[in-house]
Amino acid sequence: MTFGVAAQTAPATATQQTGTANSTSNNSSPDQTGTSPKNQQQLVKSLSSVTVTGFSSSVEKSIDYQRYSDTLTNVVTAADIGGLPDQSIADSLTHLPGVSAERIAGQASQINIRGLSGDFILTTLDGREQPSTSGTNYIQFDQYPSELINQATVYKSSQASLIEGGVAGTIAMQTANPLENSKDQSLNIDARGSYDGQAHDVPDANPMGYRLSLAYQGKFLDNTLGVGLGFADMYQPHVAEQFVGEASDGSLYQLNKNSSQQAYLPEGVQVQQNGGEERRRGYLATVVWKPVDELQLTADTFFSKFDNTSFGYGMRSQNYYGNNAQITNPVIGSLGTVTGGTASSNPAGVGGNQFSNETTLDNYTTDTSVFSGGLNLKWNHGNWHVESDVSLSHASSDEINVDATADPYTGLGTSNPQLMSQSANFQLAGRSIGNFSVANPGVYTNLNDMALSRYGVYPYIYHDKDKAFRTSVQYDLPNNPVFSAVEAGVYVNNHDYNADRSVYVYGSEWNTAPIAGQPPLTIPAADAKVTCWQGKFSGFPCFLTLNGPAILASHGITANPVKNITDQSWSEIQSGSVNEKTRDFFLMGDIDAQLFGHELTGNVGVRVSHQSQYSSGLQEVEPGEGILIVDGNGNSSNAYAPITVGKTYTDYLPSLNLVYHWTDNDQSRFAVAKVLSRPPIDTMLAGAGSWISNGQYNVYGSTSPLLSPLRATQFDLDYEHYFDDSTGSVTAGVFFKKVDSFIQQVTYNNFNFASVGIVVPNDPDTGKPYENGEYQTAYNAKGGDVRGLEASFTKTHFLPGIWSGLGFDTNLALTSSNVHNPTNLAGPTTYIGLPGLSRRVASAAVFYDNGTFSARLSGNYRSSFLSNTQIAVNNQLVTFASETVYDLQASYNITSQLSVVYQMLNLTNQPTKTYFGGNPQQTGTIQYFGRTSYLGFNFKL
Repeated sequence: MTFGVAAQTAPATATQQTGTANSTSNNSSPDQTGTSPKNQQQLVKSLSSVTVTGFSSSVEKSIDYQRYSDTLTNVVTAADIGGLPDQSIADSLTHLPGVSAERIAGQASQINIRGLSGDFILTTLDGREQPSTSGTNYIQFDQYPSELINQATVYKSSQASLIEGGVAGTIAMQTANPLENSKDQSLNIDARGSYDGQAHDVPDANPMGYRLSLAYQGKFLDNTLGVGLGFADMYQPHVAEQFVGEASDGSLYQLNKNSSQQAYLPEGVQVQQNGGEERRRGYLATVVWKPVDELQLTADTFFSKFDNTSFGYGMRSQNYYGNNAQITNPVIGSLGTVTGGTASSNPAGVGGNQFSNETTLDNYTTDTSVFSGGLNLKWNHGNWHVESDVSLSHASSDEINVDATADPYTGLGTSNPQLMSQSANFQLAGRSIGNFSVANPGVYTNLNDMALSRYGVYPYIYHDKDKAFRTSVQYDLPNNPVFSAVEAGVYVNNHDYNADRSVYVYGSEWNTAPIAGQPPLTIPAADAKVTCWQGKFSGFPCFLTLNGPAILASHGITANPVKNITDQSWSEIQSGSVNEKTRDFFLMGDIDAQLFGHELTGNVGVRVSHQSQYSSGLQEVEPGEGILIVDGNGNSSNAYAPITVGKTYTDYLPSLNLVYHWTDNDQSRFAVAKVLSRPPIDTMLAGAGSWISNGQYNVYGSTSPLLSPLRATQFDLDYEHYFDDSTGSVTAGVFFKKVDSFIQQVTYNNFNFASVGIVVPNDPDTGKPYENGEYQTAYNAKGGDVRGLEASFTKTHFLPGIWSGLGFDTNLALTSSNVHNPTNLAGPTTYIGLPGLSRRVASAAVFYDNGTFSARLSGNYRSSFLSNTQIAVNNQLVTFASETVYDLQASYNITSQLSVVYQMLNLTNQPTKTYFGGNPQQTGTIQYFGRTSYLGFNFKL
């Protein structure tokens, strides 16, 4: 089900596929479409002639939007997104050249464009900048129900009228305008049941789910008032099984007391099941009033709430490094890092006693929501065109983040229980599931031996809010030989971000640092269940699935996370706010001229962007020099002072887009622009802690409000051929981006703290300031080049007769960069590439429509790439292995109003695979999510 309907002038025949795109959206304008007045007229004329249905309709409309745009764009329309909806908007976008997605929890979520991650992408909904639920800049697109989006455009070249922020590109999502509905009243209902085969391997997981959506559009008062309402509801299981190889700390260790052999060691290995459920509800309301042809007023709101309950249960064999375990029978990989062997507890008097085969009970439950709404005015009078828009957008994210462990003990019930001596055999298998086994496996399912060692709750709570106003004025120049119009506008945005950290910890991991009154907790039989592995993971040790909150309650304990200023002061330091104020002005001219006997169109302009960024937080100072802080536990401290730090800057961002029309069907594009993306907002928090060592003052925090934006100069050149009647296209082009800097974390030694306004306290022994020491912060590291080639080939209606409904769409992008990042997570320091960059990205789809039956088989491929979305204690930069994901979609129209729909997503059950550094031997995560099938119906009136 989609919120879109047929183009206004297209006939609404019984064979039309639900979800055919509108010709324009409720907020389309020259400012947002990047299309000159003349090209807008050509686009409307071309769209009005489209009468094909289903996937062919979507493809041909997308071709027209791309063809007549002044900027280099790629488009997906509602027949792709809503007619047979993909899992998310992100899935639909990955069918475009050079666009790929990172699968998080099995779903496409973060988008990458041209080898750059989501932090380099600006996203709008109906022209309004969208807040983020990720805790940083990138948008989690699974927050947006695909059924409520009418069109999505990827701008790869920039123009002065576009909101700045997209070094990689800008993604503009649009909803439908009910006044452009082909009917006076329409109602679409779509219901589908889903089935996830992976759920059978996870105990108590429900394999069944559903998607339900409703959309209504109506026109009233002689077609001057339009009302649109949309609702989309999704429920599905959250299931996964994973084998995890943990990272190295980059240090060499003696493997065991009987050998002098040294090697790099992983922290451990883990096998875990994830269970839970996902529930997302999306709401959309639009009211459009057009009392006269010259004036249009629109009020619209979008709201989405996504509740994702996610529990992780399994075993973690941990602390191989740090001289905490003995490693025998080692298998050493090509980088000198151990990939297999036997890990066992240290004998008495040797090393530490922190090795254990833990039972894990984690909770990653996250509740997120996004609201976006506003008022829009359009006024057109003769050659004058005015648009104004005021908006409010808000996003929030609340993750409970429980990390808890149970271990086997001797002496349970006594005053001094001791961690058992244990051992484990492990073997990594690169990009395949490895091996893991334990000695005495029965111990780990015996309630007389097992006890809850630690229960930690570390919530992540984020709030992200935008208050914005934009206005533009365009004046047409119909008789000018060079410019067809001039346009000027302003953009004002106040962006507020707040991070709120808290903590609760009972006990200590492995009980190695016993806390008075917090012994390991015995486990009631009612709060534990023996779980054994099935399917691809069968053979791993059985474990106890534990109910952590119930175990605490049986001992009279309730977990209550709060800010802690004493032994968990990071909860105060990592909390804080960032305020960004954007004040932009742009001036742009639309080009329509003759050059060497051919038409030249496009635009030229400049955007002046003034930015203010300031962060407020807590800076650790000497006791007595700060303000009095009382934390949630009632503890107080005067060793922290509030600080507000930041900077302002102004950028001049010129842009030029030229389209040279060789023939009616052939054209070339050239674009050049200066662009910028703001620093990831979580890296600009001001809070920092400190410590004193060897007479030196040291500061940690790894963030900085003094970061500069990520600036770049980019060039595009391409050639495009369009087949007659919009039945296909062939395009090929090259691009080059010179990015001035990337944000990285760094540790400076002997740092001059005075240079960034940090006061070094006095040493009471000398009466003089301490010596300058370490400064752990974020900085603008040296940038580099990103270059690539993109090509696409699309064709519909190339065969006669009943095969005329057959079509295909394929594209390929090749990208490279000279950027290198150091990492020691695989053992020794190695250099890896740019996060988000896959050297090869490709997609292909073959589809068929005959008015009654529609089907599409599609595949998306991306080669290996880097990302920091894998989280241990902190985000880790890992390599995601190459993958190909296939989807199948089909529908059959029983009547002109009723159709049945079938989908199967991830046909081959493609897992997500990661490894550390550039070494595939060092397994990160092998995670299976299963294939999902949908069967349902679509009903329309």
